[in-house]
Amino acid sequence: MATLTQAMKDMIGAQLSFLSTVDEAGNPQVGPKGTMRVLDDTHLIYNEQTGKQAWHNLHENGKAAVATVDHAALKGFRFEGTVEGFHDNDQIYEDAKAYAAERHLPAVIAAVVISIDRIYMLDAGPHAGDIVEGDPKPTDHFTH
Repeated sequence: MATLTQAMKDMIGAQLSFLSTVDEAGNPQVGPKGTMRVLDDTHLIYNEQTGKQAWHNLHENGKAAVATVDHAALKGFRFEGTVEGFHDNDQIYEDAKAYAAERHLPAVIAAVVISIDRIYMLDAGPHAGDIVEGDPKPTDHFTH
């Protein structure tokens, strides 16, 4: 499990994040998640509001990647992990409903909690794609 730094938490809180998933056939899907936020040092959470592609894909395989970028600063991070839970009848769900109500957002189907396994740098320049923390995947060892 990888741990978020304060800078990462601040960026997630200030910027729009995009969630990437993959379906059963390996087709990618990506979309903005305006409710993406930090749950704790090792988990992200968002309010599922549509129950469409990402919802389906996460139920099928649980794999998720979240990209958050501060375009003006040319800095960003990709957080890869797995869904730890779909909350629709507990305190996490109640907190998600309150989060939505306070911000006048659509109704919540469930709160989705993602456990962070790996963190990659998305800064512009030679370190883009470098792993920051977590167990690397085999593809992290490619050389050019």
